[in-house]
Amino acid sequence: MTSKSSNPLLDFSGLPHFDAIRPEHIEPAIHSLIQDCEALLDRLTHQTESPTWDTFITPLEDVNERLARAWGQVSHLNAVVNTPELRAAYNAVLPQVAQYWARLGQDEALLEGYRTLHHSPEFEKLPASRQRIITQALRDFRLGGAELPPAEKARFLEVQETLAATGARFEQNLLDATNSFTYDTQDPDELAGLPPEVLSMAAETARQAGRSGWRLTLHAPCYLPIMQYAERRSLREHFYRCYTTRASEFGPEPWNNGPLIQTLLALRAEEARLLGFDHFAQLSVEPKMAESPEAVLAFLRDLAQRAKPFAEQDWKMLTAFAQARLGLDVVQPWDLAYASEKLRTAQYDYSEQEVKAYFPEHSVLKGLFQVIQKLYGLVVHPAQAEVWHETVRFYELKTPTGTLIGQFYLDLYARNGKRGGAWMDDAITRRRRGDTLQIPVAYLTCNFSAPSGGKPATFTHDEVITLFHECGHGLHHLLTQMEDLPLSGIHGVEWDAVELPSQFMENFCWEWEVLQDMTHHVDTGTPLPRSLYERMLAAKNFQSGMQTMRQIEFSLFDMELHRAVPTHLDPLRLLERIRAEVAVVKPPVWHRFPHSFSHIFAGGYAAGYYSYKWAEVLSADAYALFEESGVFNPEIGRRFQNEILAQGSSRPALDSFIAFRGRPPQLDALLRHQGMVPQPA
Repeated sequence: MTSKSSNPLLDFSGLPHFDAIRPEHIEPAIHSLIQDCEALLDRLTHQTESPTWDTFITPLEDVNERLARAWGQVSHLNAVVNTPELRAAYNAVLPQVAQYWARLGQDEALLEGYRTLHHSPEFEKLPASRQRIITQALRDFRLGGAELPPAEKARFLEVQETLAATGARFEQNLLDATNSFTYDTQDPDELAGLPPEVLSMAAETARQAGRSGWRLTLHAPCYLPIMQYAERRSLREHFYRCYTTRASEFGPEPWNNGPLIQTLLALRAEEARLLGFDHFAQLSVEPKMAESPEAVLAFLRDLAQRAKPFAEQDWKMLTAFAQARLGLDVVQPWDLAYASEKLRTAQYDYSEQEVKAYFPEHSVLKGLFQVIQKLYGLVVHPAQAEVWHETVRFYELKTPTGTLIGQFYLDLYARNGKRGGAWMDDAITRRRRGDTLQIPVAYLTCNFSAPSGGKPATFTHDEVITLFHECGHGLHHLLTQMEDLPLSGIHGVEWDAVELPSQFMENFCWEWEVLQDMTHHVDTGTPLPRSLYERMLAAKNFQSGMQTMRQIEFSLFDMELHRAVPTHLDPLRLLERIRAEVAVVKPPVWHRFPHSFSHIFAGGYAAGYYSYKWAEVLSADAYALFEESGVFNPEIGRRFQNEILAQGSSRPALDSFIAFRGRPPQLDALLRHQGMVPQPA
C-alpha cells in the first residue's frame, strides 16, 4: 500500500508528477481523497452556525478540487498512455468517483446549506459572480436529483454510476478495436499514391513489429491518407469497411458497442424521467444557451435548408468529375475523399500534400505563438515539467515583463494506447487562495503524424486548423480572470457556447499575414508562395455544403436520438431517416457510425453535438468584427480577451457575446465565411 505522503497523486503543491504516477497509486489516492470529501460533508452538514461563503463554500471547493485534480490526472493518462494495468486501475475506481459526484449533487443537507446562504443577508453583499455561483448550484442540485424522494434518489445514483462505467467501456472498446487492426503488405504497387511520409511511417511500424514491408493501421495519420490518396480502390474499400464497422457486431463481440448504445440511451431516458423531463434532450438543453430541443432542431433545419442546395451542387460536380476523369461510374463512400482530392487538385491546382510540405511542426508552433502574441500581447516560452511521453512538450504563457499567466502541455502525435481525435482539458484551474493566485494549466492533445525518415513532422492545413482550434480552448481556460473555481476558465460555460473561442482561432489559419510567418518548406525553407495561398483561399470552401450537411446530419441524429423513447428506437433506422432528410452522400447499410460516435456516447456531447454548428455562428460573427476592424487590431483583441475569454461563466454566454459584439449573434457571417451565399441570377 502506498503511503499518503509518498503518493504522487496526493501532492497538489505544483504540477502533476507524471514521471512518478503508477497504476498502484490510483486506488489508495482516490479512496483517501473521497474519504476527505465525505468527512468535510459530514462536518458541513452538522455545523450549527449559519453557512457563509468562507465557512461553507470555500472548504467545499477546496476538498472537491483536490479530488478533481487527482482524478483528472488519472483520466488523462488513461486517454493518452492507455495500458492494461492503467485501464484496470481506472475502471476499478471509476464507480467510486462517479458515485461520489452523484451523491454530492443530491445531498439534501448540502442543498439546504446553499438555500440558507441564498436567503441570508450575506447573499446580497456578495459580488454578482458569487451570487451566480450559488444560484447555479441550486439549479445543479435540482438536476442532480437532490429534490427526489429517497427511493428515486437511490435509483438516480445507480443510474449515474452505470452511465459513467458504460461510457468508459464504449471509449475503451473503440480504442481496442482501432488498435487491434493491422494490415501488412510487401507489395509496393498496393500502396501506390500514398505520400512518402506515410510510407515511411508504415515501414517504421512494420520494423518495430519485427516484419518487413509496410504495416498500415486505422490511426488517423495512416487511415486518412489511405482514403485520400491510395490509388488501389480495393485497398480504400477494405480500410473504409474496417474503419466504419469498428466496435460493432462485425468484430469481436466483447468490443461491440451496440448493446452499450441501448444501455446508455435507456439510462439517460430514465435519468430525465426521474427529474421530471419528457426526454433526455430536454434535460441536456436545460443548462445551455438554446431554449429547447425544438429550438435546436429548428436552427439545424433552417441551416440545412440554406446549405443543402450547395451540398447538392458539390455532389453533382464531384460525381461528374469522377465519371469523366477517374472512370468511376458510381462514386462509392470509399471513393469520396480520393475523388475529392483529385477534383480539388484539378479545379484549383491545389494539393493538400503540396501545402503540407510548407507546414513543418516548428514553423507551425512559431506561427501559432506569434498569433497569441499579436492578439493578446502574451509570449509563449518552452519550459520544463514531468511528462507522460517523451514527445510531449511543456510551455509557459507570460506577459512581456515575465509575469506567468498560465502553462500548457502539448501532445501532438498519434500512437498506440492514445485515444483518437483532438481535445483540450484542464489540469489546474485559476483560483484565488487567500493571497495566492493559482496559475491555470491545460492539456492540448492531437493525433498528428510523428517525425519520420529523419525529417520533422509536417502538418496538413486541416491539422493546423485543428491545432489552432484546441489552442483556442486552451486560451479560454488560461486567460480567464475569474478567481472562483466554478466560474473560472471553461468551468460552467454553457456547452453550446464553449466552442466559440476554439472555432474563432481557426480563422487565423487563413490569413496571409499569419501564413507568411508560419510556413517554411520542409526541404527548401522557402515560405508559402502567394500564388499557392491564393489557390488555398479559392479552395477554402471546397465542398463546404457537403461538410455542413454532414455535421447537421450528426447533430440531428444526436438530438432526435435523445428525444425518442429508447424502447421503441432502432438508432440505425433513425439514422437512415435523418439521412433521407438531409444527406446527399449515403453510406452503405453495413456502416456503423453510431458505434464510434464517442462524442455523444462517451464524451459529454449527448443531445449537445449541435453545439459545434451553434458556436460556429457565434465565432464567425465574432471574427467578422476583426475583419471589419483589422485582424490584429489590438483594441478588438483586448475586447475579445476581456469580454469573452476573461469572463469564464461569470455571466451568461450570450451576455458576453453581446458585450463584445454590441448586438446578438447573426447567421450571415457564417454563411459568408463558408461560401454559402446565393449568387445573383
